[in-house]
Amino acid sequence: MMSMQFADLLQSITQTHAELQARAAQSINQSLTIRNWCVGAYIVEYEQNGQDRAKYGAKLFTTLAKELKTIKGLNSATHLKRFRKFYQTYPLLGQVLVQEQFLLPISIRPSVMVELQNTENQEIDYTRLLLQRISFTHLSILMTIENPKERRYYEMLTLKTTPSVRELQRQINTLSYQRLGLSADKDLSFEKIKQTIAVQTPQDAIKDMYVFEFLGLSPQQAFDENDLESALLAHLQDFILELGNGFCFEARQKRILIGEEYFFIDLVFYHRLLKCHILIELKVDKMQAGHIAQLQTYLNYYQAEIKEETDNPPIGILLVTDKNEALARYTLPTQGNEMFISKYKIQLPTEEELQNFILKELRKR
Repeated sequence: MMSMQFADLLQSITQTHAELQARAAQSINQSLTIRNWCVGAYIVEYEQNGQDRAKYGAKLFTTLAKELKTIKGLNSATHLKRFRKFYQTYPLLGQVLVQEQFLLPISIRPSVMVELQNTENQEIDYTRLLLQRISFTHLSILMTIENPKERRYYEMLTLKTTPSVRELQRQINTLSYQRLGLSADKDLSFEKIKQTIAVQTPQDAIKDMYVFEFLGLSPQQAFDENDLESALLAHLQDFILELGNGFCFEARQKRILIGEEYFFIDLVFYHRLLKCHILIELKVDKMQAGHIAQLQTYLNYYQAEIKEETDNPPIGILLVTDKNEALARYTLPTQGNEMFISKYKIQLPTEEELQNFILKELRKR
């Protein structure tokens, strides 16, 4: 038996951990992708052949999401529409499932599969590679690209470089495909593009939002409570509730979907007396213009998508600190209702109270 040095032991453990972690992430993502594709296929089948489909019409997705409210990831009309789009963009995944003999609880009906039977094996093999190597979150970005040739380019880029989701979006936003098309030496340009790409790690893959939903987890369960910002938010949540005066806690790290991108609001309360939502963003940093713009975006979203007719406009509180000073800033989407503004100044904690809270928490660390 070959003798082992401590360095060999260390390498064996870390390498085994990394490889098996990567396999776990791949397995979860593959199951998630299959689930979402099947959901899309079932919806298309129902839209085409459902006996009572006329009863639901345009309300199909909202009704379905309401009925699936206990299943994370399926209780959103936006998600369900995305899964239908996923099926429509990658119909060949059905042939892959047939060839791989995936045993599904409910099989995909022949009427949804019939148009795929004469497809060349090369395309099916390529689709199999997408299933095996690309996460659903990456695929959900790729399927928004309407031009098939452009989408194929970003698929190949993803297969060759395994970019993070953010990096893939950056490549699309910076017109990587168009820039490559304009270059004289495409091979050299492609190599330069690959060298700039930030690679996704297994940890990134496991912490994917779709994976959290698929496994029935909350994003909050992944937070490290030793992290300064997480600890401050936890204590801030308690501090606000202790004030009373009508505060009702709704969510921490509230996820909202704007376009194709997820955003997270640090704390969301509803105030019974003011009849409005209160959104709180905390930044362990000096105040920057981007912080205000971010909070304003959230307020605009709540004003347009969440606010009921009888509600007042949502209020935003931005808390910033660089450990030497603290600042609280209130903001509203509209400044027209002076009576309401005067009222909220009485009902909400003062800037001084919030500043004192932050400074007290920072002194503990």
